[in-house]
Amino acid sequence: MTDFLAKHFVKDYEDIEKMSVRTAYGVLASIVGIFCNVLLFAAKFIIGSWSRSVSIIADGFNNLSDAGSSIISFVGVKMANKPADEEHPFGHGRMEYIVALIVSFLVIEVGLSFLKDSIGKISEPRELQFHAISVVVLLLSVGVKLWLGLFNKKLGKRIDSKVMLAASADSMGDVITTSATIVSILVFKFAGVNIDSFVGIGVSLVVMWAGVGIARDTLEPLLGEAVPKDVYEKITAFVESYEGVYGTHDLIVHNYGPGRSMASVHAEVPNEVDIEISHEIIDRIERDVLKELGIYLVIHMDPVELNNEQLKTAKKHVIHELAQMDEALSIHDFRMVDGVNQINLIFDLVVPAAYNKEKRKEICQTLRRRMHEVDARYQCVIQVENSFIAEEK
Repeated sequence: MTDFLAKHFVKDYEDIEKMSVRTAYGVLASIVGIFCNVLLFAAKFIIGSWSRSVSIIADGFNNLSDAGSSIISFVGVKMANKPADEEHPFGHGRMEYIVALIVSFLVIEVGLSFLKDSIGKISEPRELQFHAISVVVLLLSVGVKLWLGLFNKKLGKRIDSKVMLAASADSMGDVITTSATIVSILVFKFAGVNIDSFVGIGVSLVVMWAGVGIARDTLEPLLGEAVPKDVYEKITAFVESYEGVYGTHDLIVHNYGPGRSMASVHAEVPNEVDIEISHEIIDRIERDVLKELGIYLVIHMDPVELNNEQLKTAKKHVIHELAQMDEALSIHDFRMVDGVNQINLIFDLVVPAAYNKEKRKEICQTLRRRMHEVDARYQCVIQVENSFIAEEK
């Protein structure tokens, strides 16, 4: 069904790098979400009022909030597609994240409202009325929400949309809460115990937790997050594939919305090659990255020595010692200043961001000591910096 809708309502649906196609996917997801959630709200509100079930009504209003979220997402997707202007030279792509954040607040507000209502019903419970149609409607709701969650997840992964992935997570949360509501009705029918208010509290808590999760996921790109490992590998492999580039480091990616990124990276080039030749290669890489990957990349050239055997030997020793100490450590910008009685090894040491000041100091001291044992003339001049790559969870 997902591919059927994409083929019939998204022009050039396979060309997901085009912003117009991304927008069309966002519009499709929003319209489908509005239709499904309004339909579910109407059914649950009628059935909940008829059976006097606060959990069913709460679940229905949760669907209504989801419909409102889809409307906001629709507006946000349209605004995010606005081209760059004088005040926003990088476009309006981050509007998608802002919209997702607004959606999260709406979800949390709905959860709080029905948490209060459910708590109130504990002291003043209302008698439930069992109707088989209630269970049927709720079972259909579970099916619709399950499909909607898978629909948004598939589209969200296809175009890398946090709004759609958030909608998918919300729908899967609804599957759980509606299933809990069904359980409360069946318990009342067969055990005569009214747990409706308690289930309503559980539903409210799950809804609020989903809202918090959406907020967390959308705040990360707004605040600035580490480079995902797959993105890091894709960009560095692309740059290093060019003849004349012997390594890269310090890749930083700035996200201005899905499909809108700027990045900077240091590229190592041979110091014996004419600077104009290396500069021409760098210019070509920057143009090709924009064309092939859709990223505005700025490359800083770092000249390196490739034919100094003494430097190569010293660098191998440093890398070997670091590997023995901690596989998470790496170096770059390795230089050597050779003197009569002292050889300075100058380099940047990259450590995980989680390492505190004491641990970093300990690593440097241990490395200096070990390198001094390799050659008494070695003196390490170390600049410690954080890794910009996201750690695998």
